[in-house]
Amino acid sequence: MNTHEQIIEQTKKWITHVVVACNFCPFAAKEIKQNTVHYKVENSNELKICLQTLIEECVRLDNESTIETTLIIFPNTFQKFTNYLDFVALAEKLLKQQKYEGIYQAASFHPQYRFSKTPADDAANYTNRSVYPMLHLLREERIEQALLRYPNPEQIPERNINFAREKGAVYMKMLRDTCL
Repeated sequence: MNTHEQIIEQTKKWITHVVVACNFCPFAAKEIKQNTVHYKVENSNELKICLQTLIEECVRLDNESTIETTLIIFPNTFQKFTNYLDFVALAEKLLKQQKYEGIYQAASFHPQYRFSKTPADDAANYTNRSVYPMLHLLREERIEQALLRYPNPEQIPERNINFAREKGAVYMKMLRDTCL
């Protein structure tokens, strides 16, 4: 079993070697360089505790303006992608109930991530295939500001999908797996 430090290091490696290096998120490099990303490892298998951690991390973002974004990593639960999707739906509902809708946005990443209507072996899935199941909490106001300064932001997902498909599933899997 990996320690919290190992899990965080593997996640950081995935961000730098995949997300930043492949330019899947054109805004990530700045936050990594400025050290404004908070990493939270949640080892619990209990849904209630995982949802509680989500809200605790929202409160952390409320109180710590030096943190731009938070990655909540779930190394011991949500191994099945369908269970993870159920969790994401509950997380989004909870954000709304706790009045965080419009303040924080949760982006989802999973080792078995699969876009709807795409085959499991489609390289495009690797744009969201991480080393562990995780939720990425982003400040919506900052997303909007960044998108205003970025030309054609609506083309980011299509560009990422094309890049991954050009590289191929074998390459993308190898790139992600080297982070473990």
